[in-house]
Amino acid sequence: MRSEAARIMREMFGAAIASAQPQLCVPPHLPSPDQVRGRLVVIGAGKASAAMARAVEDHWTGPLSGLVVTRYGYKVPCRRIEILEAAHPVPDEAGMQAAQRMLSLVQGLGPDDVVLCLISGGGSSLLPLPLPGISLEDKQQVNRSLLASGATISEMNTVRRHLSAIKGGRLAAACHPAKVINLLLSDVPGDRPLDIASGPTVADPSTCSDALEIVRRYGLVLPAHVLQVLRSGVGESIKPADERLVRLETRMVATPQQALQAAATVARRHGYTPFILGDAMEGEARDVGKVLAAMALQVAEKGEPFSRPCALLSGGETTVTLRGQGRGGRNVECLLSFSMATQGNPRIHALMGDTDGVDGVEEIAGAVMGPDTLQRAFEAGLSPRASLDANDGHSFFQTLGDAVVTGPTLTNVNDFRVILIGD
Repeated sequence: MRSEAARIMREMFGAAIASAQPQLCVPPHLPSPDQVRGRLVVIGAGKASAAMARAVEDHWTGPLSGLVVTRYGYKVPCRRIEILEAAHPVPDEAGMQAAQRMLSLVQGLGPDDVVLCLISGGGSSLLPLPLPGISLEDKQQVNRSLLASGATISEMNTVRRHLSAIKGGRLAAACHPAKVINLLLSDVPGDRPLDIASGPTVADPSTCSDALEIVRRYGLVLPAHVLQVLRSGVGESIKPADERLVRLETRMVATPQQALQAAATVARRHGYTPFILGDAMEGEARDVGKVLAAMALQVAEKGEPFSRPCALLSGGETTVTLRGQGRGGRNVECLLSFSMATQGNPRIHALMGDTDGVDGVEEIAGAVMGPDTLQRAFEAGLSPRASLDANDGHSFFQTLGDAVVTGPTLTNVNDFRVILIGD
């Protein structure tokens, strides 16, 4: 689809991604030199962590060393900070070894040392260090089960924290007595620090009982020895009152709301009044698509509650309960459901994508749609309903030439959705 609306939406998506680039948002949050009397050790994990490390190197004049782990293909060259790569969203051996090395790196630090922790979305899978008695294969099985269950990101991370030897504040506790400064790039609804990469360097008030309730709620089938870790309380995480976390400081360097505001500026420039519906929308992707479609149709057909032309912006993280054998992911599933519900309304265009450039497990950020999407699909022999039932939004939009491919964006502020409604 090569319409003017599609071009504007792509520009808005690009502005959202640009607003969360580490080179822009990390430097203002670096500690001052007088805060670091000893060593500065940089650690981190996530899809943006390598780019964050490069931003630190470019703007820190004193000595430093460190280690961060990022997703395969997201490596950025650094001189003094070692960059490792591992698998996402299902963890691998490289990630487990990186987590072990990171824990070793922060051992033996003193009270004058400062640990600068660079955390962004994706870190949960990139630091898969299981508790004793749990194997990497167990962690992989748990991750696959969680990803297919329809659980929210907060629920998934609650389970992960209580099966990990590094998440849920354990990495921060290992840094004691050094001061820990967290620079967080949020990809989660509500910007809760403990949900960003499962909170390796922040306190966790949730419990093993909470994790067990989530397992029960979604009918997850886990190995008996994994369930025993939760039932016995062995997997309990680091709580807010723990004295090892007293010297902990957390700074949010970029959020989904900031990205939506950047896109809103572009919308105004093109004559569309922007309305941010929310930066923390959750729920089944196909259901969110239906709700957004109902809102868009109300505006397009009745001019309520917003006057046309306008841009409806939203972020957050939807979920997909896998029913078919398609290629995903959650943004294209939401968009396909939206397209079916709007039924080719001539005023409505939309783009939905993930700001990290990867929707699900595909190297595709998302897709665009317009009034002609369904008609072109039928002419191409595609069944929107069959594609949705198979969780195969990527194949649907790729066949139409409407996929949005960005490559690695080196940032991650979660899902981005814009609906353009013309006059």
